Amino acid sequence: MKGFHMKKVKRILALIGVLVLGGLYVATLVCAFSANEHFMDMLMASLYASAVIPVLLWACSFISRLLKGSGRGQDENIDGN
Repeated sequence: MKGFHMKKVKRILALIGVLVLGGLYVATLVCAFSANEHFMDMLMASLYASAVIPVLLWACSFISRLLKGSGRGQDENIDGN
């Protein structure tokens, strides 16, 4: 039951990540076509976040797997092989 719960949480977090990135891409387009005096600053911030957020999410999941020790090698050793 615990594994099912974690899969559900991971799917929800992945969906939130997709929505955040989609929002950043829309914000980038809006900033690119905006006539605001600070549009270049907003555009650069949006582009920076579009690149940095996925890398940070990957790094967090990578570190979590390392600390948890749930690598592929352990899954194969469950049945004694």
